[in-house]
This record gives sequence, C-alpha cells and structure tokens, in this order.
Amino acid sequence: MTAAIIPFPIVRRHMFIQKQVDHAGSMNPDASARYIEYQLEVQANAMRRKGVTEDLISRGLKCMETAIKVAFIRNSEQG
Repeated sequence: MTAAIIPFPIVRRHMFIQKQVDHAGSMNPDASARYIEYQLEVQANAMRRKGVTEDLISRGLKCMETAIKVAFIRNSEQG
C-alpha cells in the first residue's frame, strides 16, 4: 500500500502564504522578490528532507508562488 504525501495542506498553506505576503509587503520590491525566492527555496529543501519527489516539489512551489502573487494583488487592491 502506498500513501500520497501532501506537502502543503491547504489550511497550513494559507497561514504560511499570508505570513510571507505580510512580511514581504513591508520591503522594497527588490528585497521582497529576494525574500519570496528564499522562502520558496527553504520550503523546497524542507520537502526534500522529508522525501518528497522533485516533481511534487516543483508543482508545490509553483502553486505556492502563484498563491503569494495572488495574495499580493488582493492586498494591494484592498489597501
């Protein structure tokens, strides 16, 4: 029997995404972009240590990056 690993459960991901957006939003655009890239790499490394396959890591990071961008847009429209 095999089990599917879900690297980013939706509830935990939402909190993580909002935390990153809030922190990066206080930075200038260049620093913000570097910060987000760094956080994505940290998450990739954590998944690798847990044995997540590279294809799942890649998909997870793309989804995470998209979620961060969407949250930035929503924040900018609200404020």
